[in-house]
Amino acid sequence: MELLTHALSSLAVARVAIPRAPWIAWATVILAGTISDLDSLSAPFGAPSYLRWHRTYLHSIVAAVFITLICAALYRAFGPRPPKPGTPRLTAVMPLLFGVSLIHLALDACQSDGIAAFWPFSLRRMSADWLGYIDPWIITILVAAILLPELLRLVNAEIGSKDNGPRGRAGALLGLAVILIYIGARAMLHSNVIAATEARSYRGESPRRVDAFPESASPFTWRAVIETDRALHQLTVNEMPGASFDPEVATVLFKPESSPALEQARQSDAARKFLAIARFPKASIEKTQEGYEVQFRDLRYAASRESQHELAVRVETDPAGRVRDDELVWARDLRRK
Repeated sequence: MELLTHALSSLAVARVAIPRAPWIAWATVILAGTISDLDSLSAPFGAPSYLRWHRTYLHSIVAAVFITLICAALYRAFGPRPPKPGTPRLTAVMPLLFGVSLIHLALDACQSDGIAAFWPFSLRRMSADWLGYIDPWIITILVAAILLPELLRLVNAEIGSKDNGPRGRAGALLGLAVILIYIGARAMLHSNVIAATEARSYRGESPRRVDAFPESASPFTWRAVIETDRALHQLTVNEMPGASFDPEVATVLFKPESSPALEQARQSDAARKFLAIARFPKASIEKTQEGYEVQFRDLRYAASRESQHELAVRVETDPAGRVRDDELVWARDLRRK
């Protein structure tokens, strides 16, 4: 998820758990719920740095523990002294800090990029493919849950009505509950798309592997990628009641035939790092004056509409297929060559 969603969700949790706390308590909760996205700053340092840092070390349970301790230390250092009435104790704030850190991980795990939740024990990425990078529905729910109670409070103040309950708690709690229901519905629709695509054949071939990626604006529109023995198939699936899809309209990308250049390119350092995280790798081979150029891309990026930071690999070989050069690059740079 992007930074705004994490900040709003952390604020909503703070309004439920510590509605009368001073601003420093809310600030540390929001910091704990957003600081993992510091790894996005690796993008300006190039594709290799982005692959290494993005959604890896800081998006782990171990990192969540350290983030909790750091934010707790900030709360202890900058909290009001002596404590004002309603100021939560550090022992009450620490579980909240850890909770919003885990919520950050959970929301990002619902996307297609995935997170290395169990680093340093494993760098395997977890991804559910239920949510897009930006989900306008979640943002709308959170904004409404936070702002509507404030508007109601102003109206009540105008008419002289008093509200003695915790400020904004009910609205934030309702908003978080609606988001849980929404994500559950997304998960069910995703499962339906997987079942439907697995049950079909594609140009006479059975699927070896399928996945579906969400359309942010519509919970009912999904972009499926299906791998068969000879090709990769891309198509849009509509999960509206009564809708159906025709596998024959899928865009077909045939796999290249095996060759020494392709096999050697797969074993290059850049390709091995890329293929370790690629969901639906697609190779292409072009003959050059010096030998061959092999490119590897991941169809997951196009299906999930995450082209801004799309990674790819370029490998150059000699005529015999031996690797001369390999590099991890931004996919947009491949188009300029």
